Amino acid sequence: NLIGMGVLPLQFKDGQTAMAIHILQGERELASDCRSLARFDLRGIPPMVAGAAKIRVAYQVDADGLLSVSARELTSNVESRIEVKPSYGLGEEEITNMLQDSFSNAREDMQARALREQQVEADRMIEDLLAAIYKDGDALLDSEERRCLKVAIEELRELRETTKEHRPLARQIESVAKASEEFAARRMDASIRSALAGQTLDEIDKG
Repeated sequence: NLIGMGVLPLQFKDGQTAMAIHILQGERELASDCRSLARFDLRGIPPMVAGAAKIRVAYQVDADGLLSVSARELTSNVESRIEVKPSYGLGEEEITNMLQDSFSNAREDMQARALREQQVEADRMIEDLLAAIYKDGDALLDSEERRCLKVAIEELRELRETTKEHRPLARQIESVAKASEEFAARRMDASIRSALAGQTLDEIDKG
């Protein structure tokens, strides 16, 4: 009854090899407003680019009310599981109250969730762009371009920490994305040139 599941990355960096699985019960948009049932880790995930791992979470309740939850990374078939004893059950009154809370807080919950999603996106953009500047900034950007990008990153970081609204943050994320488009294109061109270096025209045609 009202069992939900969330998959939370321990980190969203390249090469991540583990994920924390948090099992929740409730109808609210944020995990902090739901009832925590259990946590377990899925470890041994092969290092991949951030976001590339595909995790399937499945759950099953048997006749005795025992909840079994499993998590499997689909590329490597690495799997982990946990069993939750029937103490997770709620009475009818508790379920009714839980549903009423979800209805009465629906608007605020949706706004809070939207803000959190944009905060995560901002964090990823800041980290990825700083890493790109560190790696290729000297070769692909002049001093003024590098300064402008760093200013844009700092403005995004400040807004991410201060705003309570998701829309301004989403607009700032889009602005930083546009400001970094040319840098991204140069990095892509450099990557292609590096990949093709040393290949003959015949090899390229066959590819």
